[in-house]
Amino acid sequence: MTVVIAGAGPTGLTLGVELARRGVPCRLLDRESGLFPGSRGKGLQPRTLEVFDDLGVLDAVRAEGMPFPNFRLYSGTEIVWERPLHEMLGIEDPQVSPSVPYPKPWLIPQWRTDRILHDRFLALGGKVEFDTEVTGVEQRADGVTVSVLRKGIPERIEADYLVGTDGGRSTVRKLLGVGFAGETHDTERTLVGDVKARGLHGVACHLITHAGDVTKRFSLWNLPNTDYYQFVAAVSPQDADEPDLDTLRRIMLDRTGRTDIELHDLRWISVYRINVRMVDRFRVGRVLLAGDAAHVHSSASGQGLNTSVQDAYNLGWKLAAVMGGAPDELLDSYEAERMPVAAQVLGLSTEMHRRNFRPTTGAAPAIHQLDITYRGGPLAQDDRAEKGQLQAGDRAPDGMLPDGTRLFDLFRGTHATVLTFGGPIEGYDLAPGVEVLVRPDGHIGAVGTDVRQWLRLVEGGGPGDLLPRVDVRSYALEVAGDRVHRVTAQHQP
Repeated sequence: MTVVIAGAGPTGLTLGVELARRGVPCRLLDRESGLFPGSRGKGLQPRTLEVFDDLGVLDAVRAEGMPFPNFRLYSGTEIVWERPLHEMLGIEDPQVSPSVPYPKPWLIPQWRTDRILHDRFLALGGKVEFDTEVTGVEQRADGVTVSVLRKGIPERIEADYLVGTDGGRSTVRKLLGVGFAGETHDTERTLVGDVKARGLHGVACHLITHAGDVTKRFSLWNLPNTDYYQFVAAVSPQDADEPDLDTLRRIMLDRTGRTDIELHDLRWISVYRINVRMVDRFRVGRVLLAGDAAHVHSSASGQGLNTSVQDAYNLGWKLAAVMGGAPDELLDSYEAERMPVAAQVLGLSTEMHRRNFRPTTGAAPAIHQLDITYRGGPLAQDDRAEKGQLQAGDRAPDGMLPDGTRLFDLFRGTHATVLTFGGPIEGYDLAPGVEVLVRPDGHIGAVGTDVRQWLRLVEGGGPGDLLPRVDVRSYALEVAGDRVHRVTAQHQP
């Protein structure tokens, strides 16, 4: 039994970690000779930080990143204003609370995120097979044959499932013939890359302009623990034709008039075309699509890498359960849950792109992804006559426990968790005796008086016919006031 994953970016690496920590054999392939070298997807949203907590990589992510710096607008050499991210979004400054331990985005270059996930995959016994490109896919009832070129030599790999995590130009998606409907902004190009800069002072997202017009800016973002900046500049199609360091210097001078800033040591540069596209299917038989292979959109609002990681986080435990004998139909819930999320993200990122850092009187955007829910989906069960604010499908909030640990400590791992509440606490507006089943991906599968019915939905079979495809740990939470004052582990029948 094996799962082939095509593409060793954040999506593929996250999925590899999810499968490897469950002991599911997988082969992670990538057409390139090494990990991605650039800073591209540099912003991790709060929900992704929670995912990385569960995957065991959060400490490394925090050690090698930093809080988002302020945005600083220049008119020439003069600083016009400086604002933190929450003011740019038009929201209150997010604060740590018992239910939300990581309320703010985190800045870390993508190449570091990739390396941290790669190191975790290796520690779990995995290996990325670089210089290996998928060239063909043949499906049958009980498996899939993946044709590859490994350093130019043809090879065939037999697998139970194939997951395409190979980016917006996905070979796997094209081989499947899956539609990728949407639009391309043909007149817009953006240069993104990593460069060093002399003459720029302070830590900020430096929005440098000639006369204070934020829509005509050259942006340089400080990156943590390095002398490199990420540059971002919207350009004409002509300037996007084979750009190099000289192109970058000329554009900055034209935009800003600044001769005191010297760009040098260009490490990576890419031309980004604004695409807003999504597949019409996330699954074709034994082949699934995740991340940019399934949806692409503007980089505005910092949703891309985060949505991709959560695709893999949603899929990983389901794929492992099916490989362990759960019904194949469980994988259909991946599309049912993630496709609406992808559609919502496309709308949010497009709106943020149109705003282009201009002020607005509209609703503040929710970029944190803590409100993503699978309510009404095939795996959401709630047998209460009157539902509260927290419902099946929602993210399971964190909470403080009397010994100084947290609910997230109970959730962390490959298991599902059943909590029996003695009363409401922050984030859980539940009556005494109500049970909550938290899925392995941190979303609530069931709320009510008999949440173990959910296992029959996921694992198949009837009473007395369950296999241990999803490990479950159970706890009773005694509540005094609005706080948990005792936690008792319960025997799982």
